[in-house]
Amino acid sequence: MSLLRVLATGLLVALVLLCLAWELWLAPLRPGGSYIALKALPLVIPLVGIVQGKRRTYQWTSMFVLAYFTEGVVRAWGERGASQLLAGIEIALSLMFFAAVVAYSRLTRAAA
Repeated sequence: MSLLRVLATGLLVALVLLCLAWELWLAPLRPGGSYIALKALPLVIPLVGIVQGKRRTYQWTSMFVLAYFTEGVVRAWGERGASQLLAGIEIALSLMFFAAVVAYSRLTRAAA
């Protein structure tokens, strides 16, 4: 498995875990967690394709992850405390994941 595939897989798993931990334990909108933790579910959909190195999955996921970047920016701007810190982490993870999947897509362009 190439370094970019390992990196993309790790970043995607980290983003899923962050979304779950954020909304269930670390700084949920409501005490005890909320249904907004389900925002992690769409991130699980491309996981198999990312692990397998399917170029098409990398391509559409590069656009898909921008929604999580946007959420991070909005929440970093509008919230304080732990949620603001977690939003910053979400921004960083989503940007790194975006860079990894775009780089992998470009790297595999000639082979496609």
